[in-house]
Amino acid sequence: MLLYKDFNVIMLINTLLIFSAYLLGSLSAAILVCKILGLSDPRAGGSGNPGTTNVMRLHGKKAALLTLTGDIIKGIIPVLIAKVIVSSEFIIALSGLAAFLGHIFPIYFKFKGGKGVATLIGVLFATHWLFGAIYVAIWLLTAAIFRYSSLAALIATFSIPVYAYFLEQNLQYAISFSIITVILFWRHKSNIYKLFYGKENKIGQHEHK
Repeated sequence: MLLYKDFNVIMLINTLLIFSAYLLGSLSAAILVCKILGLSDPRAGGSGNPGTTNVMRLHGKKAALLTLTGDIIKGIIPVLIAKVIVSSEFIIALSGLAAFLGHIFPIYFKFKGGKGVATLIGVLFATHWLFGAIYVAIWLLTAAIFRYSSLAALIATFSIPVYAYFLEQNLQYAISFSIITVILFWRHKSNIYKLFYGKENKIGQHEHK
């Protein structure tokens, strides 16, 4: 009976960690920052995406930096909390995945969120600083060579599950990051289309009409 009760407590804690990670991830930094600063809703202009790039396009660097910071933090917090409370890498990985899914499918905003890059960066650094460092390094290198932000994000994202599985030998993280990679690629399908047909904007270039 005692073991049964302990199991129920563990399951409850794990469920709360994952669910709270999703709820925190569902907070859209872009929408909240713009509302607090008295700016127009990023969903109503530009690309319509509630993310850093569109906020930058519509409202400038200050709002974009606050958006980026907020989205990174909401990826960091739930993973760090999970690491403090539990030792299971499986639950830690699920907490990161839940935060990412919250950003993509936010319960507070009719399940229509951003593309997830900033939140993923937060999840990666909180999971293991080396994951985050590798992501940022690959992003910067790719962006410097090709000058496409979206391409840099796609290549950097694809590298993480590969690194987690083949170099870190961590199946839990590899699976979680693989799911994230598939979803992130899906969210970037319009960018992939533009890259393929040479219509994607380079960094610092004005948007194609």
